[in-house]
Amino acid sequence: MIGKIKRVGLREVWKHEAYDFTQWLEDNIDVLNDVIDINLSNAERERAAGTFSADLVAEDEKGNPVVIENQLEKSNHDHLGKLITYLTAIGAKAGIWIVADPRPEHVSAISWLNESSSASFYLLKVEAIKIGESKPAPLLTLIVGPSEESREVGKTKKNLAERHILREKWWSVLLDNAKAKTKLHAKRSTTKYNYINASSGKRGLGYMYSVNQNNTTVELYVDRGGDSKEENERIFDNLKQNKAEIESAFGEKLEWEKLETKRACRIIKRFSLGGYRSDEEQWPGIHDKMIDAMIRLEKALGPYIKKMKIGA
Repeated sequence: MIGKIKRVGLREVWKHEAYDFTQWLEDNIDVLNDVIDINLSNAERERAAGTFSADLVAEDEKGNPVVIENQLEKSNHDHLGKLITYLTAIGAKAGIWIVADPRPEHVSAISWLNESSSASFYLLKVEAIKIGESKPAPLLTLIVGPSEESREVGKTKKNLAERHILREKWWSVLLDNAKAKTKLHAKRSTTKYNYINASSGKRGLGYMYSVNQNNTTVELYVDRGGDSKEENERIFDNLKQNKAEIESAFGEKLEWEKLETKRACRIIKRFSLGGYRSDEEQWPGIHDKMIDAMIRLEKALGPYIKKMKIGA
């Protein structure tokens, strides 16, 4: 015959968080080893952490300290702050937060900490249960913990953030230099993205700068939006009929790309002088080449674009 699990109020089992639950956990620290991926031992209550005291500090297999913060109620910011404060004060590599009711925002916060820091964080839910008339027993459930996936996500986010900061700086320098030579992108702001576009005066036809880690482009990008592939190609073909004259005015060859797998078309000049990962000392020289090419591109294409009779 199978019994039914009955949940018992935590305060019926441990009336006081510090004196009852924390003391019980100190004597039974091995119950955590069944739930998390580290083996704990030598738990000690009220370990000093600067002018504060951690609920419990245990040791992992290598003797590193692990901070444990207990909360027999709904998770709150105060206890999360304590966990982080104690962890940094003691120099621990892992922190465990045991709560009765984990709020979704704190689950997200622990996930973020695992992505963003060198320490490991665990959020556990504690319940008390019994079967029939048995004595109450603890039920610990791991809600979120560290993983290789979270570390990789953290590295990816960090790389993206660094990339965005670097690109914004790249565009800031380029736009400042360009304003002295052309008004084309004068009203554009810096961006974290790898391109900056300015209107040619016709909707969907934009003069675009783009940059990658090691190369750059200037181009006319043709994309009228919606189901406009045929219209984009008609505009492209119209311009290409004057290819010789346009390239003569530009001063060198251009690449004419219909982009068969995309809706858009483009007329592009590529540079392999470097990109936003180049030494910043090289940026002005790269920018000068791009700005000069953009001025020539607008001069070469502008008269033909202006004559086009296309809808707004």
